[in-house]
Amino acid sequence: MSGLTQEAARALLAEPSLITVGARGDDERRRRHGARTTFVRVLEVRGQVLPAALAASAKPGEVRITGHPDSVESAEAAVRAARALAGAIPVTGYSLADLFDLAGGSIAAFADVLRRLASAGLDVVAEAPIDRLADPAAAIRAARDAGLQVPRLTVHRVPEGGALEIVGKAREVQAAVGGVRVFAPLARISSVAQPSTGYDDVRLIALARLVVDNIDSIQVDWSLYGPKLAQFALTVGADDVDGVSALEGDLGRRRSPLEEIRGNIRAAALEPMERDGFFRHLGQ
Repeated sequence: MSGLTQEAARALLAEPSLITVGARGDDERRRRHGARTTFVRVLEVRGQVLPAALAASAKPGEVRITGHPDSVESAEAAVRAARALAGAIPVTGYSLADLFDLAGGSIAAFADVLRRLASAGLDVVAEAPIDRLADPAAAIRAARDAGLQVPRLTVHRVPEGGALEIVGKAREVQAAVGGVRVFAPLARISSVAQPSTGYDDVRLIALARLVVDNIDSIQVDWSLYGPKLAQFALTVGADDVDGVSALEGDLGRRRSPLEEIRGNIRAAALEPMERDGFFRHLGQ
């Protein structure tokens, strides 16, 4: 493990002062990115209920298909519909683990599923959950061979006491395949029996930034973890925000998701920069 030695990482996990831990993560984040903080506005669509056209208030940087497809055919149909809806906007969707399950665990069938979705118009596989894939590196290579981008490593559920294992695995996957843009270390699913605390989450963000030195950005999900935790995460190591709503709504400019995310980033003494699903910068 580079970045931190095993002993240093364990000491960081045992450090009682969250301020000390967070300061180290923030120092590394600023060394890499300065105050720049990227975010992406996402229009989430369910595979079975896609709208016929983008709402006038929708300004997405990506159109993302969510949910677990029940068949390859339904997934293809959803991708085609999303492609028609998105136009030139990047179309992202699904989890590599769900697609592998959809293929019945067969490598050949998995490769075929990926090729079919790429042909239907999918640009990016939205999630590569390193704790659900038996061989994350092989799955990412298969997706790339099919013409799909896989820029984000995610975590489905952090096992109790497994923070160090998770961040170490993310570093190993990047070392094996390269090309990963962001790592989102916070669990997509919280354990009912052992839910994480904000203290745990912030510590994990800082640990990820210090250990996973070969992935450029650490990401936090705005919609999943909420503005307050997301803003705090940006001060302890995270520099990219996922899941900002693409729908402006009718509450006025100052209450729009765009102004809210910009305001929260600036309030943390950071500089917001919008990006799209291909990680192309769209402006401040």
